[in-house]
Amino acid sequence: MADSSTSSTSSTSQNASKPRKRSQFRAKIKLQKIEIVVRNLHQNNIKLYVKNLKRKRSKYTQLSDKMAARNQTKDLKCATHLLSDKFRNMAEEKKAIVRDLGFGGLMHVPPLRVDHQLLRELANNFKLGENKLKTGYGSFQITPKTIGDALGINATGNLFPEKVEYKQLYKQLSDDDKIIYRRFQGKTLKSLTDEMMEIGVGSEEERLMFKRIFILYIQMAFLLPTTINKISPVHLAPIFKMDGISERNWGAHVLTFLIKGITDYQDKKKKAIDGCLFALMIIYFHLSENKGKKRAERPPKPWIANWTKEKLVERMTAEKEEILVSKHNMLLLFYLPECC
Repeated sequence: MADSSTSSTSSTSQNASKPRKRSQFRAKIKLQKIEIVVRNLHQNNIKLYVKNLKRKRSKYTQLSDKMAARNQTKDLKCATHLLSDKFRNMAEEKKAIVRDLGFGGLMHVPPLRVDHQLLRELANNFKLGENKLKTGYGSFQITPKTIGDALGINATGNLFPEKVEYKQLYKQLSDDDKIIYRRFQGKTLKSLTDEMMEIGVGSEEERLMFKRIFILYIQMAFLLPTTINKISPVHLAPIFKMDGISERNWGAHVLTFLIKGITDYQDKKKKAIDGCLFALMIIYFHLSENKGKKRAERPPKPWIANWTKEKLVERMTAEKEEILVSKHNMLLLFYLPECC
């Protein structure tokens, strides 16, 4: 009897455990289904976000196309259209003077709307203190020489003053130079551009004045651009010693100003970024494209001469898509639930 009772109890216990196991199994399946639904929901939300982002970008691009091609944002400046247009319409006598000054390489800069998002990414990835550009292709050292190779400007010789103040500069000038100083003080880029195109170069005096105006123009428009549309002391400093101006270290001049602009942007959280970020872009494109190639296989200098408008647009488009994918992946990582 005892054995029969024990057997009956054991059988009842086994029968009771079977529904419990089935119930637990169903609960696990249900939980997995919920997790899949949640994951799919998050992924759909991300896809919708990216789709809306692309739509907004498309609308912005269409709006930009309707605006003037030279229109720039308030926090970045890269006047490639202005530069290319003025070189194209410049008299041959003036072009010859520009080449003698050592800026003939800049005539290769094509007219295009540079993507400011890409320029900002380059500024974000510039390692201050090391002067290195950190990229997916590796780190690239940025030196006066690389600036010179990219743009075709001199990168050896004496340096320009790193910091110049109006009062300090004015005190050091001769009476003749003070007249020149007052002539250009407060000039805007537009007034300089108009004067550069209108002035004659028939006499030695006119040629010297054209050189001074061009040096100011090329700094403001391209090499040392700022979002303030007036001449600054750093632009004025070079024009008082025109003898040997082409032999001065323009590569270092451009790099020093660019580093200051990126420092203000990264450390001081300044919205505007002063400096020639276009040079940084050309260096990045050239070095990444030719990484690992032998010297004989690399394109000649200046590097900008090897980048046509079409080639630059193609590369910039690819970089923009990569930035978008990178941001999408970051969103995916952020939105996925822990259970996944």
